[in-house]
Amino acid sequence: MELTVQLVIDCADPQRMVAFWAPALNYVPEPPPAGHATWRAYWTAIGVPAEELPPGSGDLPESIVDPTERGPRVWFQQVPEPKTGKNRWHFDLKVGGGRDVPVAVRAERVDATVQRLVAAGATLLRVNDQPDTGHYAAALLDPEGNEFDVV
Repeated sequence: MELTVQLVIDCADPQRMVAFWAPALNYVPEPPPAGHATWRAYWTAIGVPAEELPPGSGDLPESIVDPTERGPRVWFQQVPEPKTGKNRWHFDLKVGGGRDVPVAVRAERVDATVQRLVAAGATLLRVNDQPDTGHYAAALLDPEGNEFDVV
């Protein structure tokens, strides 16, 4: 039996999340299936009722995919309710290279990624610099307040 994994993230603005997370994860917006100009056109063609498609839904991609096909598809599902608490999951963007890389080099890589993501709409919560253990990471919020780390 084949198993594929899709990560679904509830959000208020799927296109904003696609615009942020695609470059953050080195993913690309997922194009609609062949023969369809948009995801909305595809969903309509397969019989999704109009009342299930909010205005603008599917006009632009609401999912991202790994162009190397190693990572899971990520779908940003528009929901009416706002985020109310802390995530029970989060992304770790592992850019430092691991413990075999000198901490100064890891810190430089983490800081560069943090600067890029803050410019793209993230909010820096804190830098976790623990020289005694050799740990260096940063905690951030995406544009809708979801926590993630750059390590």
